[in-house]
Amino acid sequence: MLVPSRRKKIIQILNERKQLIISHISKELGVSEGTLRNDLKILEEEGFLVKTHGGAVLPARYDSSLKFSSRLEQNQSEKNKLSNAALTLIKEKTCITIDASSTCLELAKKVAETRNNLTVITNGLVTAQILAENPKLSVIMVGGLTRPGSTEIEGSLGKSILSEINSDIFFTSAHGCTVENGLNDFSIHEAQLKRMMRERADQCIALIDHTKINRKSVITSLELGQIDVFITNDNTPDDFLARMKENYSSIKIIKAK
Repeated sequence: MLVPSRRKKIIQILNERKQLIISHISKELGVSEGTLRNDLKILEEEGFLVKTHGGAVLPARYDSSLKFSSRLEQNQSEKNKLSNAALTLIKEKTCITIDASSTCLELAKKVAETRNNLTVITNGLVTAQILAENPKLSVIMVGGLTRPGSTEIEGSLGKSILSEINSDIFFTSAHGCTVENGLNDFSIHEAQLKRMMRERADQCIALIDHTKINRKSVITSLELGQIDVFITNDNTPDDFLARMKENYSSIKIIKAK
């Protein structure tokens, strides 16, 4: 197993089991304990785990029971600005897709309050509930799997639904964003579903605030070249936006006020 694949597997195991023991995982992955300790050291430096005596655990921010509720409270002002900017791009009598991120949940709230005659596709359990409060919106829930403590549907089971629907715009966010790796997320299943959503949409709009810039995670969900509109806030570094525009000239950048 190549090093990048092995480290992604380590994160996947840790996400599922919440902790790991070096002696057990080294046998499971077929590598020496010394190699595994080095992997854990690198992953700890990148913020994916916390090493313990003889193993590792997830950082508090990746605890699945806390993940979404804690994200809802973070950077609320930025999420509000980004979602307001995104809302202006939504026209009635269209079909849009909204992912399960906490940032796009803010957009969903505004859609439910101010828009009618829309079809909205989502994999977010909370997102779907909020949208369904508006009887003039048609809400389609993507099928799939959900994990304990999760508020989103993951995996490829929703592909059959998505394959039959043509969406005008896909709104998405991410755990992190770099010029080299694009939008990246912690969950492999979440990333797979986002790719499917993008494939079925004519346009992709990313809502990424400054706290996610140059932050890396386990897997790339979308390359920057797959994004049409990049909505961010004033605190996003100009040099990042310049590098992004240099490499992907077709992206429209909107700085939300």
